[in-house]
Amino acid sequence: MSTRRQPGGGPGKQRGNGSGRALNRLVISVDACGSGRLALDAKKSLRSAMYRAFDEAGDVIGVLPGELRREDRGDGILAVVEPSIPPADLVGRWVEGLRQGVREHNRAGGVPLRLRVAMHSGPVLIDAEGLVGRAVDLTCRLCDSATAKRTIDAAGADFLLVVSDPLYRTVVREGGRSIEPDAYVPQRVGNKETDETAWFLLPDRPAPGNAPGNAPGIAPGNAPGNAPAAPAAKPAGSRPRPAQVFHVRGDNQVFQDNVFQGPFTGIGKAPDQAQAPEDDGRGERHE
Repeated sequence: MSTRRQPGGGPGKQRGNGSGRALNRLVISVDACGSGRLALDAKKSLRSAMYRAFDEAGDVIGVLPGELRREDRGDGILAVVEPSIPPADLVGRWVEGLRQGVREHNRAGGVPLRLRVAMHSGPVLIDAEGLVGRAVDLTCRLCDSATAKRTIDAAGADFLLVVSDPLYRTVVREGGRSIEPDAYVPQRVGNKETDETAWFLLPDRPAPGNAPGNAPGIAPGNAPGNAPAAPAAKPAGSRPRPAQVFHVRGDNQVFQDNVFQGPFTGIGKAPDQAQAPEDDGRGERHE
């Protein structure tokens, strides 16, 4: 468990100037669901609750000024975290702190706060205009994807976390404080030119295969590598239906399994194995 310094103010109150180089940084995209349907006063209340929960989550792990750069997105936040903060603290205790902030706000009443949060790690450049890098693009697309929106809406949840596959494999899967790797579900995400596997977490919801019933809103059939369902087994004791054989009158022609043998002159169906030869009424039986 890492040791962090005590917070010296909320995150985002001082902004790092960057180093002029693209460093491997963890990127966070936060979006408040449903804000487009709200009137102005309700939007202001929602933004205030979102920023309060975001800042309090930073205080949980002791984020210091200069360690986090954030940009306003109207109904969301785009943030990049310096390498000095352990990624395990962010996907663990920071996420838990943010989720508790959402829960406390909703318990108090008022405009409900529902957050989609995405995380990815990769090279990010901080210049005078903001954040630049493919890691930024991917994080935003994971957060804004139709899969993420559908998942949180179908579950009726107030919090959804989506992490990229590299971040899951290198950080989440290792576990740690407030990290539950088995609670994540992989899903395919397509958004613009993005076609990626991402890992979805609905806190306090059982993941498919880990508990009775499927987690609401998460369809495990979207997970990569799922094989098609096997055909239903035949009832015990059932006998396979014998292949039909047609004997063709003439020179020993036989038609079996779609193959003719011998010249074709006329066709008569062979008697079924369970059926006796027919009597033509003159005491003669024909096969």
